[in-house]
Amino acid sequence: MNRLFTVVNVLGKMISVFGLTMLIPLGLALWGNDGAQLVFEESILITLSCGLIMWLVTRRYHRELQIKDGFLLVVLVWSVLPAFAMLPLLFYLPELNLSMAYFEAVSGLTATGGTVLSGLDNLPPSINLWRGEMVWLGGMGLIVLAVAILPLLGVGGRQLLNAEIPGPMKESKLTPRIAETAKGLWSIYASLTLICAVAYKWAGMDWFDAVMHAFTTLGLGGFSSHDASYGYWDSPLIESVAIIFMLIAGINFATHFLAWRAKSLISYRYDSEVGWYAMVIFLSCLGLAFYLWINNVFAEPLIALRYAAFNVVSVATTTGYSNADYSLWPMFAPLWMLFLSGFCTSSGSTGGGIKMIRARILYQQVYREIIMIMHPNAVIPAKLGRSVLANRVIFAVLVFLFIYSASIVLMALALTLSGLDAITSFSAAVACINNLGPGLGGIGPATTYASLTDLQTWICSFAMLLGRLEFFTVLAIFVPAFWRK
Repeated sequence: MNRLFTVVNVLGKMISVFGLTMLIPLGLALWGNDGAQLVFEESILITLSCGLIMWLVTRRYHRELQIKDGFLLVVLVWSVLPAFAMLPLLFYLPELNLSMAYFEAVSGLTATGGTVLSGLDNLPPSINLWRGEMVWLGGMGLIVLAVAILPLLGVGGRQLLNAEIPGPMKESKLTPRIAETAKGLWSIYASLTLICAVAYKWAGMDWFDAVMHAFTTLGLGGFSSHDASYGYWDSPLIESVAIIFMLIAGINFATHFLAWRAKSLISYRYDSEVGWYAMVIFLSCLGLAFYLWINNVFAEPLIALRYAAFNVVSVATTTGYSNADYSLWPMFAPLWMLFLSGFCTSSGSTGGGIKMIRARILYQQVYREIIMIMHPNAVIPAKLGRSVLANRVIFAVLVFLFIYSASIVLMALALTLSGLDAITSFSAAVACINNLGPGLGGIGPATTYASLTDLQTWICSFAMLLGRLEFFTVLAIFVPAFWRK
């Protein structure tokens, strides 16, 4: 119980800090008098009150976090904060029930981008800004933000970062102190967001849409302020800006940080994921453009390239924007894009899926096994760049792939059992676990998740959390050994 009280103490502080982030949309609501002032005032009051009460009640249990504490806190943060993030939506939109509002908040904070809302063009700007801000906060990870602040509150952050940052290479340090690392990552993240917003404004968006979509572009969560998403503008220039910044956000932010610190692009050359990431997306854009053109979906090659490039980059980076209803294209195209969402983005990026680094390690292991079948006595080390991979890393990736595949199958089966058709069930499982957002069938890019039942919505919410925390963090707390002293 002492461990739980310690975690609740830190959680209370984080909830209080999270409540302060609602001041931004509140300020917009007051400035624009858009009718949502009261819902944000009530939401801030409830969030701050709950956070402060949790902190005060457990303040005598203040101590340094242990490894298990870090895992438990991460799971609680990502499951509890959406309950507070949903309050403005729940208060302003009476048609939303609890499951729908929680789904929307989870989708935002996990940078998934699937929505149950329609009529986005008519929502108050402050509500849409809050949706975008949730994606932005969740994109880099609220835990990384917290470890920059927690030292000021007297709580160390190394355990949190190890539980939060995914991928086999998470132990590598960018700076000697974890708070400096978190601040450095957020500085890069915030700077790129500002540049993206200015680029969107230059390309033709108004300032509100530019900021809103900069939040969701760098967070790789496809929330938009318009039902038609990027089809609202029908602008190749705006789409080009989106493509550039989605590609940037799909690269490891640690690589951006190192490039900025060294004032050199050499870091991208030595990143083991960037080359494969760029090659796979580039070839997919060209291949699908050609495929759509020869299948007469688009009459001209350049038009086919425009729509293929935007939607391939959007889906492959697990953003979820669209400028066309690609579910109406020949089935190979959306299925290939759905496949790309499973592995394209880099570890340490704001995207989802198994990440390119794991895909490369799996490729190395498959190649090694094939050679060893032919030459049983051969010694063939698996390498990533110039580094030889330890067997424990390979085993961890293989286990991760098994859990990832099993989770998709189980979630798809659960959704099918609940009454969804097979295509919708499978694509929903893939889209939620990969933190992609739109799927196919009943949840395609031209529709929403609003047609799902409450049970199906809760299943999808759990799938998003499972995918965001990359399985092990969530599953660890269900192992009996976790709770033993």
